[in-house]
Amino acid sequence: MSFLAWPYWGMFASGLLLTLQVSALAYAGALVLGVIGVMCRASRILPLRWMGAAYVESIRNVPSLALVFIAVFGLPQIGLTMPLITSVVVMLAIYEGAFACEALRSGINCVPVGSAEAARALGFGNRETLFYVVLPQAARSVVQPLTNVFIKTVINSSLIAIVGLPDLTGIAERINIREAEPMLFFGVGLAYVAIALLGGLLGGYIDRKARFSR
Repeated sequence: MSFLAWPYWGMFASGLLLTLQVSALAYAGALVLGVIGVMCRASRILPLRWMGAAYVESIRNVPSLALVFIAVFGLPQIGLTMPLITSVVVMLAIYEGAFACEALRSGINCVPVGSAEAARALGFGNRETLFYVVLPQAARSVVQPLTNVFIKTVINSSLIAIVGLPDLTGIAERINIREAEPMLFFGVGLAYVAIALLGGLLGGYIDRKARFSR
């Protein structure tokens, strides 16, 4: 059988599409949660700082696979039911959001204190200072760390195969059961590497643009 005549190209393409969809949605959610988390950690309100710290420290020390199992098998036991793909996307976003929060916090720590002080002197409140002065400056220095979060999100998306979703890894498992082609997992690994490389290249390009615009 020739390479182009392989009958599973359609399944492979659908698995790749699902992997990209889950990764993109989870990463977008992680960025939102990261911004919320860093706002809590930078807040002057002590309970909010505690909440932000508790979120980051607790989630980062829980295996991502455990969170997926909680979302898929645990939450329905207490009456919280969601579509399967929604459950895994939400849990991946929560998990990666903790790392995005820390990446953004490292960027905030790099912003000169004088910038915030100048904004407050001009009449900006704490929220306006954070949104319009601190975060835009911090974002320029955290492109690469956030790119690493994206790559990790793509890699962790392979966990959804365990709960039966037909992503790249799930499709490879199904084809291997039918055709006994374990080398297919090598091709799947290359696909993940390609996605990570493209994400890294895009992140590097954005990082260079951001540094040039300073």
